Amino acid sequence: MTILDRYLLRQYVQVFAICFVSMMGLYIVIDAFGHLDQFSSYAKKQGSLLGVLSEYYAYRSLSFFDRSSGILAMISAIFTATWLQRHEELTAMLAAGISKFRVVKPLIFATIAVSLLGVANRELIIPHLRDELSRDTSDLGGTESRDLEPRFDGRTDILIGGQKTFALERRILEPAFILPSHLAQYDKQLVAENAYYQTANAEHAAGYLLDGVSTPRRIDRLASLYFDNEPVVITPRDATWLEPGQAFVVSQVPFELLAGGSSWRHYASTGELITELSRPSTELGADVRVAVHSRLTQPVADATLLMLGLPLMFSRRNRNVFLSIGLCLLVVVVFSVVTLACQSLGGLHLLRPTLAAWLPILIFLPVASGMSQSLRS
Repeated sequence: MTILDRYLLRQYVQVFAICFVSMMGLYIVIDAFGHLDQFSSYAKKQGSLLGVLSEYYAYRSLSFFDRSSGILAMISAIFTATWLQRHEELTAMLAAGISKFRVVKPLIFATIAVSLLGVANRELIIPHLRDELSRDTSDLGGTESRDLEPRFDGRTDILIGGQKTFALERRILEPAFILPSHLAQYDKQLVAENAYYQTANAEHAAGYLLDGVSTPRRIDRLASLYFDNEPVVITPRDATWLEPGQAFVVSQVPFELLAGGSSWRHYASTGELITELSRPSTELGADVRVAVHSRLTQPVADATLLMLGLPLMFSRRNRNVFLSIGLCLLVVVVFSVVTLACQSLGGLHLLRPTLAAWLPILIFLPVASGMSQSLRS
């Protein structure tokens, strides 16, 4: 790494840090003042308002970085180039025989590094903090109930519903499981006081343990129900590990899908999304398939966005720095609007998920390639 590389990377990192801290700080100030009552009430139980705010927004910073890293990387590269132009350093570099591409080369590698850091944050860190990130200011401790989003088990056709969910206990309050006709031998639904999600073990597959079953009556005397020669509704009559008044419903629909709703996919890793898409029990929408392909194409999209903005900064026709910055921001807006439009069309089944993810790149990559010719000249 040469002196020039270290100099440009130092400027890039400083601008990136300033932009991220500034935008995150602005978000914290606006959000914290809007929910100060909730923070104060919770801090009375915990003993420190500063500690509550620090913990809450430390988790939010990871989600903020995930959503803004690509744009911040481009902005950092643009402002670094602006700094070079404003202080006539670019002119001195060009006069010394250094090409424009050699100047922007460290910025390109830095942007790729930021993009990969965003991938690591999304795939390795955020999924492990899903519960903390899904909390809002009304449930800072994670003990409050959340609305349940009913879902069909695609393999058994059981509709899993209930009143509320409790994330820490992985519990459903007053569950009501609607049974399909081929399983409604005793009643059309299973109603209980509580249902607890349990992972697979030596005694049973993954599913929900219903406690205090009220419908059907006398569940202890009823035989278990099978589908494709596999148990689906297990009763105490056939399972000694069940207590009286309990039943177990085998299902591969995870608790997070019921409690998190549509926000679940934002905090799940790509591997988890692909796993859920491959399971017959979870019938996820086209928006999840679009999200998977969009994540795979995100580094390419970040690089494309960068190569759309940098040539504008180094163009000889745009000596006005503020005009160049304005054009770059316009490029960001247009690229973001086209990307969101394609993803929305993919979620509505108007475009194939693969095309919805790749179409913005197919549109802008040739343009970026043509514009980057000025950097290599």
